[in-house]
Amino acid sequence: MAKKSSSRGSGPSQRQLRVGELIRRALSEILQRGDVHDPDLNRLSVTIGEVRVSPDLRVATVYALPLGGEGKDEIIALLAKNKWELRQLINKKLALKHSPEMRFRLDETFDKMDETRRLFEQDHVRKDIARAEDRQADEASEE
Repeated sequence: MAKKSSSRGSGPSQRQLRVGELIRRALSEILQRGDVHDPDLNRLSVTIGEVRVSPDLRVATVYALPLGGEGKDEIIALLAKNKWELRQLINKKLALKHSPEMRFRLDETFDKMDETRRLFEQDHVRKDIARAEDRQADEASEE
């Protein structure tokens, strides 16, 4: 008998991760080579940070950011405008059973990392971290 599996809270499957990474690489290569017939899109450098694929592999959410961070809204609009051509190019390159519908979102990972660094540089946070490290060193020496 087949195992019933619940995907609630368990995160993406290996298959989702693998297909997402294949799409990310293919999309990065397509954009880098300028294979899209849109001069506005080809003049911009785009970073594709992540592609998340739905459990049925029919929807791919692409997290993109323009290199340097300038023109964030413009890049998402250009990608969305050219999503049909991008989908066709990815389908030709990867030969997936179903070419996923692509949705484009702004990748805010780098902004969050900058905010985290800023928080860690605050004096009271550094003191708390130093205290925690001292406690861990004391506990390790007692064992």
